[in-house]
Amino acid sequence: MRTRTMLAAIGIALSSPSASLAQSVARPITSAARERISVVVEGKGPDVILIPGLASSREIWSGLADKLKQTHRLHLVQIAGFAGTPAVANPGNRVAAPSAEAIAAYIRRERIKAPVIIGHSLGGEVALMLGARHPGEIGRLLIADALPFYSLLFSPTATVAAVTPRAVAFRDAMMATPTDQANAMQSAVIDRLVKTEVARPAVIAAGVHSDRKTVADATYELMTADLRSELKRITAPVEVIYAYDKLYGVPPASIDTTFQNAYASTPQVRFKRIDDSFHFVMLDQPNTFERAVIEFVDLRTPVPTNR
Repeated sequence: MRTRTMLAAIGIALSSPSASLAQSVARPITSAARERISVVVEGKGPDVILIPGLASSREIWSGLADKLKQTHRLHLVQIAGFAGTPAVANPGNRVAAPSAEAIAAYIRRERIKAPVIIGHSLGGEVALMLGARHPGEIGRLLIADALPFYSLLFSPTATVAAVTPRAVAFRDAMMATPTDQANAMQSAVIDRLVKTEVARPAVIAAGVHSDRKTVADATYELMTADLRSELKRITAPVEVIYAYDKLYGVPPASIDTTFQNAYASTPQVRFKRIDDSFHFVMLDQPNTFERAVIEFVDLRTPVPTNR
């Protein structure tokens, strides 16, 4: 069940093209980054950058943001092409890596000092790229239910070469799926990603209103990007929060091992499993998730050295 659930997180890419939603409150950013991200800024205080996942809206953070913005300045990122926002005209078949570079450019332009980066799912991979490729500009990283190589969900011995044909086939199938069929699949997909029924409609809507090619490209990138060799370059403390539910059909220790092994080369890392939750842990267990985030953002306890 765990593998099927996380593959459904990738499979949310079965979405349809749609008209873009207005982003009138988004703060202007540099022209180089404007194509990849938009940013809404709320609150005052130490800086926290929040990155949503595949085919997700920045509104996924609304509950957490209501609390954090009382004491922190939040930078709520929206990745272009997701949740009704305009897609990049010439994307180059990549989403996560150029989004990470756009956020890095935003950090430099806004002269943000050592921000906390919080990313969920694909946003977690973007956060890892920022930490590894721009280590001097990042304060701390919080990764929510994301692995540095998603294809470990297929096999713990997965390699990029081995999974690339599958990734190509999956991307091509997404692009070929009829729109009505893709839309109908959204509810089934979200049932395996969000345990809390009342929270599902907004997640479904974000997927349905995402640009199909953007999500297909992002899916391919997730399946074929192995960041494990880069983790050793991260100098910031890292916390990895991940979900577990008995419906996964495997012992919790199995999930623990998957995450701990995947992040084994991270210099400073600690882990927190949140039970009774599917992939969207901020929706299924909001209070527990918010407490964990606030504790880490305030760095009340040290992150152990993984040496």
